[in-house]
Amino acid sequence: MKLLAMDTSNQTLAVAALEDEKVLAHFQLNRKMNHSLSLMPAIESVMEASGLKPADLDRIVVAEGPGSYTGIRIAVTTAKTLAETLKIELTAVSSLAVIAGNARTAKLIVPLMDARRNNVYAGIYRWENQQLVNVSADQHIAFPDLLDQIKEPALFIGETSKFKEQIESALSDAEVSEADELNLPNGIILGKLGFLAKPIENIHGLVPEYLKRVEAEEKWLETHQPEDDNYVEKI
Repeated sequence: MKLLAMDTSNQTLAVAALEDEKVLAHFQLNRKMNHSLSLMPAIESVMEASGLKPADLDRIVVAEGPGSYTGIRIAVTTAKTLAETLKIELTAVSSLAVIAGNARTAKLIVPLMDARRNNVYAGIYRWENQQLVNVSADQHIAFPDLLDQIKEPALFIGETSKFKEQIESALSDAEVSEADELNLPNGIILGKLGFLAKPIENIHGLVPEYLKRVEAEEKWLETHQPEDDNYVEKI
């Protein structure tokens, strides 16, 4: 199987082409840029370097969130368009799972994304029989509440720097990664997880996993209901 994987959930832009889990080409950018302008050139570069043509692809894999509201939509929309145009499979992988997949350890793996105001997007994962398993669902949560859920040795990875002191104060046996190779999303990991994900039956039905409404929507819902007229659903 030949696949193309893409992630624009956050500052990092990652694209990879794989064939039967063999990495053919990989592009990684970790600086603040406009992903809407950078993604397609990155895809074209990876496809050219891999020697693949669009018609060679069997599957598109996309990181579906959580993360940046705008960033997630860019990759999800691009992935849906490519899958529909090429008439090939589309699969989606949690953006937190992509980070968790960087680490090989017997400990719990807790990928973090900073959601501001001492909140995070986080999940709890572990490796079981060579498979990455989500043992606690991805969530938007106050960081102290997340720490209360950790009952065994854990490795925290992702956007950890802001939370390092709190982790070490609350969990004496926790490990906090400061290594980019663990903390940054990786298109190769996304691709490998994408081989195992089930194809999405309704491509048009795929929507990003934001986990939290945007602030404007939350304020609107304080005085309205989703059933009210003029309510706009997320896309």
